[in-house]
Amino acid sequence: MNRWVFATLVGVVSVMSSAAAAQTKPAAPAPAAKAAPATETPAPATPAKFAKIVKGDATVEILRGPSRKIGEEMVTVIKVRNTSAGAIAGFKVEEYWYDKKPKPEIVTGDTEIYKKPFNPGEIIEITMKSPLKPGMELYQSKYQFTHANGGPSGGIKPTAVKKFQ
Repeated sequence: MNRWVFATLVGVVSVMSSAAAAQTKPAAPAPAAKAAPATETPAPATPAKFAKIVKGDATVEILRGPSRKIGEEMVTVIKVRNTSAGAIAGFKVEEYWYDKKPKPEIVTGDTEIYKKPFNPGEIIEITMKSPLKPGMELYQSKYQFTHANGGPSGGIKPTAVKKFQ
């Protein structure tokens, strides 16, 4: 019984596809394009290069932009450059904002994850958006950098720079 149903379905699909093919118009001939000179040869395709993933400690350079209050958020844009020998997988940045109360305490923050491998020499831009609460007086932010194959301390050693070289 099951074979008969399968054979019937195959037959119906083939009849429908041949009927649809018969109704289509033949493709119009492509317009004549100018022939390329025979002396030009296309450049060979460069193969994709994959860097080995860093396990343990990785190094990055950080170029931090100014923090701005936009609406109900504190927005900070940072640029990060991978200075490690290999790619960083699961690169994560966490920003913590501290309040000016008698004893500084964490009041807000944001976490951003770069989902693609962060290749050596690559520069990425990360936008951190921390929500503001009424009555907060933010005065300082700190960052924590980690990656998927990092050690117990997170595995990222950041260096603040004025510009990338």
